[in-house]
Amino acid sequence: MNAPLSHDFLEETRQWRLDLHRHPEMAFKEHRTGDFVAAKLEEFGFAVKRGHGRTGVVGTLSRGSATRSLALRADMDALPITEQTGVAYASTNPGVMHACGHDGHISMLLAAARLASRREDLDGVLHVIFQPAEEVEGGAREMIADGLFRDIAPDAVYGMHNWPALRPGEAVALDGPMMAAFATFELDIVGRGAHGAMPHEGADSVLAAGQVVSALQAISARNVSPVRAAVVSVTQIHGGDAFNVLPEKVTLGGTTRWFLPEVGDLIERRIGEIASNVAQAFDCRADMRYRRLYPATINDAASAARMRAAAGAIGLSVVNAEPSMASEDFAFMLQEKPGAYIWMGAGKDGENPVLHSPRFDFNDAALPHGIGFWNALVGQALAK
Repeated sequence: MNAPLSHDFLEETRQWRLDLHRHPEMAFKEHRTGDFVAAKLEEFGFAVKRGHGRTGVVGTLSRGSATRSLALRADMDALPITEQTGVAYASTNPGVMHACGHDGHISMLLAAARLASRREDLDGVLHVIFQPAEEVEGGAREMIADGLFRDIAPDAVYGMHNWPALRPGEAVALDGPMMAAFATFELDIVGRGAHGAMPHEGADSVLAAGQVVSALQAISARNVSPVRAAVVSVTQIHGGDAFNVLPEKVTLGGTTRWFLPEVGDLIERRIGEIASNVAQAFDCRADMRYRRLYPATINDAASAARMRAAAGAIGLSVVNAEPSMASEDFAFMLQEKPGAYIWMGAGKDGENPVLHSPRFDFNDAALPHGIGFWNALVGQALAK
């Protein structure tokens, strides 16, 4: 059942998207969004359960007597970014915007749920998961901790993300690694403050911090095999308040990325060793705080093949690509259940802002592709 979607159906879905875009909500604060999703699912005949991951919403549709089941997931949270798109439906929540397209993800999955509720050829159970707090806060992990996969038991779970680097009509679902694991680090380089005119009387934390930044680049360049992926990026340097004072402390912050667990272990160990030894060489010390946040998103090969088949069935061009060093907390769900993750092309002609840009706005041309893909995957798994 992959008939073309009507103009009215797509336009109503688009209006949902614009409404969600106007009212973005941050991690674990998706109350209005959750109410919107739950109301639509109940209208479509889904049994709705709320509370997993605080603001999560799960809808379940049962048809026939078969025990086979699948789960589809969309993320709901926005980002702490001031919108600069200039669109008429721009965020009405100051300093918060849908800069990653989650408004589109919600709308596509809701529309697919609506189509599923109208299908007469299904025999099995469909779960639709609307997850809070994908951006950094680990909403998937929270939903699982709250019993998500004790309350529902899908045979497989699938996720989707719009991808501006691909054209609408293109899709990527790789076997194996799809997106990287990530962690954050903070390093306090602590020395002895001194007058800027008499630096010999102190231990220069600024000089030491600069050397630490340079030395950390040796991890991916010299400690990790060239055939394995690793990123160590220092993204913050904070220290000092006056032109003529050497501060006692400088704080460095950054992020790390990897796919293989042993590479992740190596990165963490070497950051600590390098920072400590370099700081000591300048008569300073280094105190490290390291937080592993998301594991790598690893597609089950059989599930990825099903995604590619569903994409091809509706005429999408399934293309190849390198895995991304960006991260995604759908990885936690893939640690619990077989499944896979797909990138859905959403690039724009002309200016094509990247994800998390204050000028980013979901490309509505991707709506029919995402909806049609979900519908095809449901039919593939649950049709009689």
